[in-house]
Amino acid sequence: MNILNLCNTINDKHIAAAVKAMTDGEIIIYPTDTVYAFGCDALQNSAIQRICDIKKEKTDKTSLSIICADIAMAAEYARISNDIFRLMRANVPGPFTFILPALSRLPKAFKGRKTVGIRIPENEVCQALIEALGHPILTSSVPIDDEDYATEPELLAERYAREVSLVLDAGRGDIEASTVIDCLGDSPEIIRQGKGELVY
Repeated sequence: MNILNLCNTINDKHIAAAVKAMTDGEIIIYPTDTVYAFGCDALQNSAIQRICDIKKEKTDKTSLSIICADIAMAAEYARISNDIFRLMRANVPGPFTFILPALSRLPKAFKGRKTVGIRIPENEVCQALIEALGHPILTSSVPIDDEDYATEPELLAERYAREVSLVLDAGRGDIEASTVIDCLGDSPEIIRQGKGELVY
């Protein structure tokens, strides 16, 4: 288990190490603009399954979300109407998860699913990881059943030493998750109010 420090600056070597881990099918813990999260290559089915196993969730029962660099990347994996495009453009990057119709480019873990959560975080580490990986990261928030373990990178590394290969340490994390917006109906609906205030 490696803890790579990114508290003061984006370290290209640390970003490269995290991307190599994900490319190799491994799981990392990384900071977002909300809470710390598990991450893996969003195009590797077995890695997605491992994250579901870590969280003790059934792959076919749990909602899956990906982080993208921008709306253009998101549009490669989700169907975005003109109205939702305008909503996203007014709010991203930011602490929001948009539930959208999924497209077929996603891996087997998404087969049979009609939806995907889209995140475009306002976080330099996230952006650096996606740029280096070249496509989305499957993301799933670290459980916040214990505030210290959910927010302190060293404690996260201790708790998940067997499950993840490295932790990117950007200092103490947040405990407020993203706001989730259901974009599947006639008009967008907030189904979980978290961090951030949605601008319509």
